[in-house]
Amino acid sequence: MSILRPALLVFILLSLITGAAYPLLVTGLSQAIFPSQANGSLISVAGKVRGSELIGQAFDNPADFHGRPSATAGSPYNALASAGSNLAASNPALDKLIAERVTALRAANPLATGPVPLDLVTASASGLDPQISPAAAYWQAPRVAEARGMSLQQLNQLIASQIHTPLIKFTGEATVNVLMLNLALDGSR
Repeated sequence: MSILRPALLVFILLSLITGAAYPLLVTGLSQAIFPSQANGSLISVAGKVRGSELIGQAFDNPADFHGRPSATAGSPYNALASAGSNLAASNPALDKLIAERVTALRAANPLATGPVPLDLVTASASGLDPQISPAAAYWQAPRVAEARGMSLQQLNQLIASQIHTPLIKFTGEATVNVLMLNLALDGSR
C-alpha cells in the first residue's frame, strides 16, 4: 500500500497535467495568438463560410478554376478521410486513371494548349490540397475567361496576383490557392 498510493497520486497528477491542463493551455494560447488558424483558416464572405484556405474543394462550374483531383474516400475532399490513392507509378490502374482525367480535362478545356499539367491529373498525398501550380491555373485560363466573358490578359493578371511563392525558393514551389483565386474572380477577395 505504501508504494501503491504514491504511484496512484503520480498517475492522477500526470493525467491532469497532460490530459487537461496542457491541452487547455495550448488551445487557449492558439485561440489567443492564431485564432484564424486555430479555427481551421475558414474563409467567410458576407458572413457565410465559403471554405478553408487549407482544404481543397470541388469546383465543377466552367467559370471557376478547378483544383487537383481528390483521392479521399467516400466523397471528394472529405477531410475526415484524408488519404492518397496509394497507386504506384508503375501501376496500370494509375495510368488508366490519368489517361481518363486527361481526356476529361481536354474535353472541358478545348481552348487550352500544351500538355495538361501533372497536378491537374494526379491527387496529392493527402487528397486535400487546396493549391495548384501556376501552370495549371494558366492552362485553365482560356476556359474560365470565355465562361466569364473577360479577356485572357485580364485573367492572367489576376492569376499572377494570386501566386504564392515560398519565402525561401528551395523550400517549395510557387502555388495558387484555388478557393482564393475563385473568390478573387467573384470580386469577394
